[in-house]
Amino acid sequence: MSEQTPFPGSGGPFGDLMRDLARLLSAQGPVNWEVARQLAAWTATEGQAEANPDPIARIRTEELLRVADMHVAEATGLATSRRGWLSVRCTTKTEWAASTLEAWRELLSRLAVSMGGQASAAGAVGGPGGTGAFPGEAGMGSMDQLLGNLPQVLGPLMFGAQAGTMVGHLANRAMGQYDMPMPAPEIDELLNVPVSVDGFAGEWSLPADDVRMYVCLRDVTYHSVLCRPHIGTFFREHLSAYASAFQMDLASLQDKLGGIDPTDPSSFQRSLGDPDQLLAEMQSDQQRRLLVPFSAFVAVLSGYTDFVIEKVGRRLVGSYGLVAEAFRRRQVEDGPGQRALGKLLGVEVDQGTVENGRAFVNGVVERAGEDALRRLWESDATLPTPAEIGAPGLWLARMEYAPGTGSE
Repeated sequence: MSEQTPFPGSGGPFGDLMRDLARLLSAQGPVNWEVARQLAAWTATEGQAEANPDPIARIRTEELLRVADMHVAEATGLATSRRGWLSVRCTTKTEWAASTLEAWRELLSRLAVSMGGQASAAGAVGGPGGTGAFPGEAGMGSMDQLLGNLPQVLGPLMFGAQAGTMVGHLANRAMGQYDMPMPAPEIDELLNVPVSVDGFAGEWSLPADDVRMYVCLRDVTYHSVLCRPHIGTFFREHLSAYASAFQMDLASLQDKLGGIDPTDPSSFQRSLGDPDQLLAEMQSDQQRRLLVPFSAFVAVLSGYTDFVIEKVGRRLVGSYGLVAEAFRRRQVEDGPGQRALGKLLGVEVDQGTVENGRAFVNGVVERAGEDALRRLWESDATLPTPAEIGAPGLWLARMEYAPGTGSE
């Protein structure tokens, strides 16, 4: 072989290709974050370039958030933030996906370990005590090492691809921080995607500012509940317990990975198939039991948020009826990313859950007035049980509630 002929590890375009491929496959840890980020960005934008957020839309969103913050605080009696004020960060779809992946990094890592990604936790492809050098950098022998340890990269690769694709699907539709309810961010800053807000407004022939205000009201209301310390603890404990209870058959997933081409993002989706079906196959009996009390919490959170949005929105959103109906239809239709992520994380919000929450909140208000709703978020002990979601009178009786006795 001529000295000028490139081969893996010796430089040249083929050597560069091998090094790039090796880096993609040999990421350390239970999740291949490089794959996750690339798939999230590609899926969020459908492979198209993005422009920066429109400055005018950003300014209007900031202005409307301040108005929403003030009115939600007055309507709920809750502090809407930890530090005393909220801010908003307008992003592209790609930035929303990247921020969300980072915010969920610890949870997704825990999930990956539970689902079989722990095989990669022993270290890089060099194994425990290895140098951590990327295969392909030291010559052909390192590539042999990669192929010999292929089972160790399958779990992280699969989970990175699946998580990235699902977050990307969610980012493609997301308009704000809480398109899917999750624990509040550590700082009181809400994400907003102006291009998605404006696109939704255009699709439904709605005034853009009305849609912006609706998203602000939704996110501020969610944040006012989810930033309360005991609610945050309750939410995170559920996510942790749920993540630890997955049952993974790694052998079956290896079969699904046979058609993956690391240079073709769409091949990940084709090989892994329907995320809903894949996750349903992995859900354990313990997880189904965990979902019972948590579904009660999600129902009342959803119902309470809808109640506050309607109360405040009718004053602030000029075309409130049309905007609310458009969002209701959007919620019913839902996207593949949100459904799959809900199953993966244990935060499923289906139409039945939404309707149960609305019925519970309306039942409380009819029996005891709006002030009674303030008891919902006092402590862990005041959260409704699954039985009480279907019988608001039982919750009111347990609270020994009489009009005028509710407290913040």
